[in-house]
Amino acid sequence: MKKNALIIIAFKNFRDEEYLEPKAVLEAAGIEVKTASTQVGTASGKLGAKVPVDLAIEDVAAADYDAVIFVGGPGCYDYYNNPIALTIAQAAVKHNKILAAICSAGGILAHAGVLKGKKATVFPSEAELLKSKGAIYTGAKVEIDGNIITADGPQSARKFGEAVAGLMGGS
Repeated sequence: MKKNALIIIAFKNFRDEEYLEPKAVLEAAGIEVKTASTQVGTASGKLGAKVPVDLAIEDVAAADYDAVIFVGGPGCYDYYNNPIALTIAQAAVKHNKILAAICSAGGILAHAGVLKGKKATVFPSEAELLKSKGAIYTGAKVEIDGNIITADGPQSARKFGEAVAGLMGGS
């Protein structure tokens, strides 16, 4: 059966390359990728990308995916206290799925309580948040701890995508 991944982006102001580069890497590895946001339609990246959203986050069942990925950018802060987003992150862990976040989106995982005792990295401005929620902040470009993958920002987007694809094992 083909592996699949769900990428969750902000409907406005997600970080373009943190979505586009991992998506391209995953698709090249034969992984089917779906995109979710707070609504369906066309989401807008901070740098101008326009991408179709397949489903709204309230329709997401984390158990249906091999990996759930949260993308950063200014818009991702809307998910920090969004109960649906936090529940998706918790469900991914509960169902032993790969859970990944890049840049400031690592804060979503911290708020969901899934980084406690885990090695993780994040955009530097959110390092204190991760530590305050019990994560072991490493400051690495990409960090893997079990099924949780985190990355520090847009310059690590390709390596982040490769880490997710590697852990998924391709198709």
